[in-house]
Amino acid sequence: MNWKIITAIAKTDWKEVRQNSSAWVPMLIIPLIFVVIFPLAMILVPTQVPGAADQMFNDPDMAGFFQRLPPQMAQAVVGLNPIQSGLVMLLGYMFAPFFLIIPLMFTTVIASESFAGEYERKTIESLLYTPATDTELFLGKILAAVLPAIAITLGSFALYCLVVNGAAYPVMGRIWFPLASWFPLIFWISPAISLAAVSATVLISARVKTFMGTYQASASTVLLVLALLVGQVSGVLYLSVGVGMVVGAVIWIAGAALTYYAVRTFNRQKLLASAA
Repeated sequence: MNWKIITAIAKTDWKEVRQNSSAWVPMLIIPLIFVVIFPLAMILVPTQVPGAADQMFNDPDMAGFFQRLPPQMAQAVVGLNPIQSGLVMLLGYMFAPFFLIIPLMFTTVIASESFAGEYERKTIESLLYTPATDTELFLGKILAAVLPAIAITLGSFALYCLVVNGAAYPVMGRIWFPLASWFPLIFWISPAISLAAVSATVLISARVKTFMGTYQASASTVLLVLALLVGQVSGVLYLSVGVGMVVGAVIWIAGAALTYYAVRTFNRQKLLASAA
């Protein structure tokens, strides 16, 4: 494989996305909502609005939730008052699966632009006639989506740490975030889910000729995040360090298998025929 060709294909896709404001503007706004607005609301409302803390953290449902916590999570709230315990649970544990929406969103938007965007811009034939092999062409498209998604996720995580620790410091009295369970989430599960999502999206993009059609077809990948969220809230699955490593390993295997299948089934001749 020629990595110069692969990176050149990826750079071309990055340039196209930068020129499409309808693609990259939502990719900046939505992370800011998850990273800044939501955590600030969760911190400031119970601490600044009279009676809000009692409604949020002292109701029977919340008490029952704390009683069902596994030992490793219960240890995180030992000695904390109700507001502190609530913030640790909401921002430290319950909110964690939402963070996986960021790499999913970036990969699906950029990857949906891959072949489907080439169709819409009438550049698919010139792309397919390049000297790149099928594998190099496909991997270039994957690289174009995965690397920015990982970079934005890491940047969002760093900003989230600053917001959560800064805004909650008057309540917590210390720097308490990130919790250990976030490290496999950000550095293990997030890249894995990016690879799986982008492989699926590029595979769909090679068969669907419009950006919106590809994006809508690949949006079902968010169901994985919803499953993790429901597991956290219901108490069926807590993303502890061990669970996070196992979940990440499963997603890595699925993503690698999907990538292998996508590369093996990619057929340039069929794309040329459909573009004619």
